[in-house]
Amino acid sequence: MTRPQGDFGERQNIPVTTSSAPPPAPIRVTVWGENRHEKIEEHVAKIYPQGMHTTIAEGIKENLGDACAVRTATLDDPEHGLTEEVLASTDVLTWWGHAAHAEVSDEVVERVHRHVLSGMGLVVLHSGHWSKIFVKLMGTSCTLRWRNEHDRELVWTVNPTHPIAKGVPHPLVVDEDEMYGEFFDIPVPDELVFVSSFTGGEVIRSGCTFRRGHGRIFYFSPGDQDYPVYHNKDIRRVIANGVHWAHTDRPERSHPVLLRYDTDDFFNGTDYSGPLR
Repeated sequence: MTRPQGDFGERQNIPVTTSSAPPPAPIRVTVWGENRHEKIEEHVAKIYPQGMHTTIAEGIKENLGDACAVRTATLDDPEHGLTEEVLASTDVLTWWGHAAHAEVSDEVVERVHRHVLSGMGLVVLHSGHWSKIFVKLMGTSCTLRWRNEHDRELVWTVNPTHPIAKGVPHPLVVDEDEMYGEFFDIPVPDELVFVSSFTGGEVIRSGCTFRRGHGRIFYFSPGDQDYPVYHNKDIRRVIANGVHWAHTDRPERSHPVLLRYDTDDFFNGTDYSGPLR
């Protein structure tokens, strides 16, 4: 019998080449925290002695390792720690706020909004649903039903193939948390990844993605300050997955602009010069 030759016959002496491409740059993450409860409420300080923002940052580093570079910023930092320079060098911003939404400068909100539309990722956590930046991006009241009575929360994955759900148990069990329930006044999510149910039977769309301009947004509801939710390894995995997903693959950050194109010219748009000549 003649042995077949070629691809499926004898081994070919094909030289093996190795790629010399450098590893991808780490995702630059800024973890923003209001950092008020930890300063004035003893029971919260015991759960998060270095602040919730520090615990959230540790969870991201724990899961993404060398694939990320993480720093933190808080409300009381100059310009809330969100200067133009910081945002320009941030690929993904995470946001936790609760007691002091009104103290966030409108100027900083406008700055963050511009960067999100230009391609910066945003991960909004728990009571950040009522932050100025999230309400502005959603265009709705972002109100919901709530109760803080030590409910058990079950986080159910409804989109198991989504990257944010990778490695997340079904359901993800949070022993104690604040209840957030429907009606949750947000736009219909681009993608619904998680739904949570609570001891009293309430449910909420607890893991939602949105796109605004060139930016990706992930909202994840678990995480009241009264409970050690951000120490939960599976919650930390979800947040890290959310950061990874929100990181754009666009080569550069750019704000959406209005351009005029001549007929049959698909590539050379010109800046808008106004409605009157």
